[in-house]
Amino acid sequence: MKIGCMPYDSETPFQEMRALALAAEEAGFASFWLPDHLIHRNGDQDEGMWEAFTYLSGLAAVTSRITLGPLVACTSFRNPGLLAKIATTLDEVSGGRSILGLGAGWHEPEYDAFGYPFDHRVGRFEEAVPVIGPLLRGETVNFTGQYVQMHNARLLPRGPSPKGPPILIAGRGPRMLRMAATYADAWN
Repeated sequence: MKIGCMPYDSETPFQEMRALALAAEEAGFASFWLPDHLIHRNGDQDEGMWEAFTYLSGLAAVTSRITLGPLVACTSFRNPGLLAKIATTLDEVSGGRSILGLGAGWHEPEYDAFGYPFDHRVGRFEEAVPVIGPLLRGETVNFTGQYVQMHNARLLPRGPSPKGPPILIAGRGPRMLRMAATYADAWN
């Protein structure tokens, strides 16, 4: 069994987050996770957080053993090709110590605040994940769907993980569980 940790306060300044990641690594945790949200609205209260992949890249540069990943990257917030490119770059910076956590998103107020469509989240996810995996493995992708289109898309250069970073899918419900069973190395 591997045990990871995820700090609760996502507004933590980087030097404090750095100290938390180093302490988690020293304590023997297997992984360190950060949320991928733009904002969290709870009634009249807004909570912010730093951009996950930027922080994870910074943490990759100062840690040496712990696996790093977003819990989870919302496929609605980035084009799947860009998300795969970001993930393979984190794989490079971390020396192969990254995992790509993916989810369909759930917090409608952040979608509304930043102008992302909230409809068909699982349908959009069902088109994003089948292209992200092959891109991470170095394959050339051609795909035409309702939400995603790719034409001879390929990621270059590639990070050190031969098959790309592992993919974790977070979700529940039959469609999301089917996606996890089909495309994921891990499920949350």
